[in-house]
Amino acid sequence: MRNIKIVIEYEGTHYHGWQRQSDDITIEGVLEEKLGIITGGKVTLIGSGRTDAGVHALNQVANFKTHSGIGEPNLLRAINSMIPCDIVVKSLVEVDETFHARYDVKRKAYIYKILNRPIRSALYNNYSWHIYGELDIDAMRKAALTLKGRHDFSSFCAVNSDTLNYVRTIIDVDFTVSESGMIIFSIEADGFLRYMVRNILGTLVDVGRGKIDSNLFAGIFNAKDRTKAAITAPPQGLFLRDVFY
Repeated sequence: MRNIKIVIEYEGTHYHGWQRQSDDITIEGVLEEKLGIITGGKVTLIGSGRTDAGVHALNQVANFKTHSGIGEPNLLRAINSMIPCDIVVKSLVEVDETFHARYDVKRKAYIYKILNRPIRSALYNNYSWHIYGELDIDAMRKAALTLKGRHDFSSFCAVNSDTLNYVRTIIDVDFTVSESGMIIFSIEADGFLRYMVRNILGTLVDVGRGKIDSNLFAGIFNAKDRTKAAITAPPQGLFLRDVFY
């Protein structure tokens, strides 16, 4: 039995997230189906974690086990020839049998793109959140710094989550701004709760709009109450950037 690690890039616009579902098209479901055809057996992918509907990935990681003897280069060419053009397997390599794409994760990094200018973009419609009013990036950056370290992120978790532990460690947060008005928020942590990045962004945007200041943001954060935070940012601006092992 071989253990195969793959790195996948995908555009999530037309999918109901990563995780397989019986009635909807998902990234995992498509890959499992095509890999099963290629290898001649049932394939069960283990992903590093879920991404939600409309969310993208630059370097999602997964592994699967197979009895197939197809060589790595041929297997890589075969899968990329069969999957839709909005999914691509960037690399495929046999790894130690103990490797587990989910349980072995040390940390993850996401980016979120906000197009902050008066006129929207046709090209970036599916890859950013368009906000036409000017945002105060310095204020957003100051508020975001309060997230660093090990904290309870209950205020930024999905409502009715079945998570038992809301504590995560934020390793780094940052904002960069391009001349075209694209704001990129980057965040790296040892793990993320469902909707965590999008809920953080929704509240940071309120800081940027001047609706709340950094002190109130810290109060919302420390309240450990999702109802205190702002809206969930839309999914299309979010990208899983890297998974580290």
